[in-house]
Amino acid sequence: MIKRTLYFGNTTYLSTKDEQLVVRFENPENPAVTIPIEDIGVVILDAHKLTISQKIISKLLHNNAAFIVCDERHMPQGLMLNLDGNTVQQERYKYQTEASLPLKKNLWQQTVKAKIRNQKNLLIISEIDTVTSGRRVNKNIYENLEYWEKSVKSGDPDNYEGRAAAFYWKTIFSDIIPDFKRGRFEKPPNNLLNYGYAILRAVIARSLTASGLLPIFGIHHRNKYNAYVLADDIMEPYRPFVDEIVRDLCEKYYSEDWETENFELTPEIKKELLTIPVADVTIDGKKSPLMNAALRTSASLFHCFAGNSRKILYPEIEA
Repeated sequence: MIKRTLYFGNTTYLSTKDEQLVVRFENPENPAVTIPIEDIGVVILDAHKLTISQKIISKLLHNNAAFIVCDERHMPQGLMLNLDGNTVQQERYKYQTEASLPLKKNLWQQTVKAKIRNQKNLLIISEIDTVTSGRRVNKNIYENLEYWEKSVKSGDPDNYEGRAAAFYWKTIFSDIIPDFKRGRFEKPPNNLLNYGYAILRAVIARSLTASGLLPIFGIHHRNKYNAYVLADDIMEPYRPFVDEIVRDLCEKYYSEDWETENFELTPEIKKELLTIPVADVTIDGKKSPLMNAALRTSASLFHCFAGNSRKILYPEIEA
């Protein structure tokens, strides 16, 4: 079943009754809304005046919903997850924490290859779009990404991920926004990318805990201040799906007549970014909502840790 993503950006009162989330609004003339708790996958709290009971937080976490809390700039700031999402939690933690270094390096190799492949395919799709509109780009530029994908070794000691990223970011928005520079605090549409990645990170972290894995132990990323390094690892091949949505938003809303700084996260843009969990992706040859694909990826990761498989499943952008 596809789980729902709920966004609260106005004064709202959240409570629970009969296994339902009850949403009451500031205007008493607006009727209350009820939503089955079991249908909820991600909750985004982005209102200065919002009341939520501890009971509803506990029930949503028990049903493996992920909470995102936004700051005063309406950007995602914090993430809350269920840490008891699997019936054999202890056994799964053991497999994960005792995973060998060669295994983790092999998993990172697969992850980088999948990321570069999706970046390459997204550029190809983008080029098809530009060709139909009369702007041609030399297809030979994608040969670099194909070469780097094939060259990635165990653990990616040559940092082909970084080389591919540098090339990719110079290209992906080049026909829409000249001189685009990717960076967390750089000019738009970096704000759109940051917002989309935060939603994606919550989806991936949620899937990991559902598979009985600890997000704090990564296969590559290491940061003592980051509690979600495994989510940051596993989300890498998923990032181009967010990039594709942001690119479409740029084509739809961005204008050269605007100041780049004014390309803001409007309600319309947020609404489209909130579709990320239900975006159609292809994984293992089958179509699936991204949130369901993330569960398959996390389950395959556990089977790698347990020694039942050596392949982690990732979705592919179809060129």
